[in-house]
Amino acid sequence: MTASPDSPRQPDPRPPGQSPPEPIRAVPVRYPGRWVAAAVILVLAAMFVHMLVTNDAFQWGFMLDNMFLPPVLIGVRTTLILTVLSMLIGIVLGIAVAVMRLSTNPVLSSVAWLYTWFFRAVPRLVLAVLFGNLGILYAQIEFGLPFDNYWMPLLGLDGDARIFSVDARTFLSGFMAGLLALALSEGAYMAEIVRAGLQSVDKGQTEAAQALGMNRSKVLRRITLPQALRVIVPPTGNETVAMLKDTALVAFVPVTSELFFQLSAIGARTFQLFPMLVAACLWYLAITSLFMIGQYFLERTFTKGDRKTQAGLNVLQPK
Repeated sequence: MTASPDSPRQPDPRPPGQSPPEPIRAVPVRYPGRWVAAAVILVLAAMFVHMLVTNDAFQWGFMLDNMFLPPVLIGVRTTLILTVLSMLIGIVLGIAVAVMRLSTNPVLSSVAWLYTWFFRAVPRLVLAVLFGNLGILYAQIEFGLPFDNYWMPLLGLDGDARIFSVDARTFLSGFMAGLLALALSEGAYMAEIVRAGLQSVDKGQTEAAQALGMNRSKVLRRITLPQALRVIVPPTGNETVAMLKDTALVAFVPVTSELFFQLSAIGARTFQLFPMLVAACLWYLAITSLFMIGQYFLERTFTKGDRKTQAGLNVLQPK
């Protein structure tokens, strides 16, 4: 009789008389610190909500009666207009300054650097007050050929070479002064954001496009800028939210139709300043939330290609 090679009998490694080991009973790791931290946070949150509901200083009824008055709604409209116009001007300026900064022309690059340096160095509140007082420098703002009062007498010509002029105080109203201060300041920050986005695109693509015969403008519009937008859009959304909040600075120009100015005026007139400050917070929170929703969908639009590529890679990966 011989043993079958398909079912060899393994020797028992246990010593004679020893019982087999018991199965391992796994016990999950407990984190008592997490439960304690969660309990503390919930208690603090409950205390905060209780304070909001029971503290009479908030004057919720008074706040709701006044935060939707027509002057306040006009202030909301002015705030939105200031935000949108400042961002549009700032984005256009930012693209132009970023392109100048990356130019090989030393004059353009230096001017772009000086612009960025100045408007990033000066606080927006100071800029708003400064632009609100520019009427001190000029009584008239005139457009025409420069230095006409010098070269026209040398040529024996009378008169001037100015096309039209406007009263400085009329042109630099509170709204215009605030808009210029915010837009020019935003242009400096957007220039840095756009420059970072342009530099994030591989230079090989620019060289390949130029090898195909595209000029620099066409390469920028069709190759570089569309790819750079994926990098530019997220910080631009943050800048929009910051701009919305900074519109409150034009109340110092002053712009009397602005949201914060109107709510502060109601608070000062009724001696209920704190509820109106809380109302301002609620308005800014609501508008900022809407902007953040728009930013979310805008980012999804520009990252659609990346998500499709990632989905294709997930399908190809073995499970």
